[in-house]
Amino acid sequence: MRHSVVYAPHLAHDPREFRAALRGVRALVLPPSVAVDRMVLRTAPQLLALGRLSGGAENLDLEACALAGVEVVRPAGASAAAEAEFAIGALLQLLRRVPVLNAEGLPVGRELGGAIVGIVGMTPAARPLARLLDAFGSRVLGYDPGLHSGDGIWERWGIEPVPLRQLVEHCDGVCVLLGYYSRYQGLLGQRYLAACKPNQVLVSLGPSSLFDEHALAHVLYRRRMAAAWFDSMEPGTLDPGRALHGIDALQVTPRVASTTRESRVRSAWAVAERIDEILRLRDPAAGEFTTSPGELAGLEDDPAPV
Repeated sequence: MRHSVVYAPHLAHDPREFRAALRGVRALVLPPSVAVDRMVLRTAPQLLALGRLSGGAENLDLEACALAGVEVVRPAGASAAAEAEFAIGALLQLLRRVPVLNAEGLPVGRELGGAIVGIVGMTPAARPLARLLDAFGSRVLGYDPGLHSGDGIWERWGIEPVPLRQLVEHCDGVCVLLGYYSRYQGLLGQRYLAACKPNQVLVSLGPSSLFDEHALAHVLYRRRMAAAWFDSMEPGTLDPGRALHGIDALQVTPRVASTTRESRVRSAWAVAERIDEILRLRDPAAGEFTTSPGELAGLEDDPAPV
């Protein structure tokens, strides 16, 4: 309503036509499947903003965007609630459906209430996840390689900071939310996984490259770790000949944790509002009225403006 918008999903499948369509375009909203590099940016000299509804930066040359003066717009915490709920659901399923032997030798499920759960990575999803775990009666430990244990965020979010090894050794369940940086490649390897608490369950919403696949395969195959659920697995990781191939204690879903109707609407509005701000800063006369979600967002029962 504030800007001239062209909806052209077919361009995602035709790189040549996509680049030809960029002349005169000031903002783009693209799916993760579309790559943006220096060559693409050269065909879009007026581009000011590049939006993604997902939080990741796959296929984006961030350095080239910065040099071209193009701001990359992503929703920082729009999917946090969805990811937290997914992690809770995954923990509940794993604890119940992967039985352990009780004192009488009977296979039984376990409860989340009273369990010790560790969160690796203080992303926006960590805060609602900690609140949900607290409501279940779980004790919540946390670790983030980029956050000092004395930082006030731990107390505000209700998470007890501990070293990674202590978290892995003491937790009944572990949720990995950590984003990927090259320095975190294989962070969760033999040094930590081999010491995991017996019958531990693991839920990871972070990239599988955070793990050493041989160390993970070893603890799953030996049943020291009861089960693992990955919502982001790099292509080829489960292929024949790879360490994790054929392990039935491993479950993989195709990045569905953040994908809900509500999170998509929040993401769309967050990206749209920021792009609008960027464009109006360059052209103050554009868009002199406000909008709110409601009918336009497909949530008629939500009257609160965004």
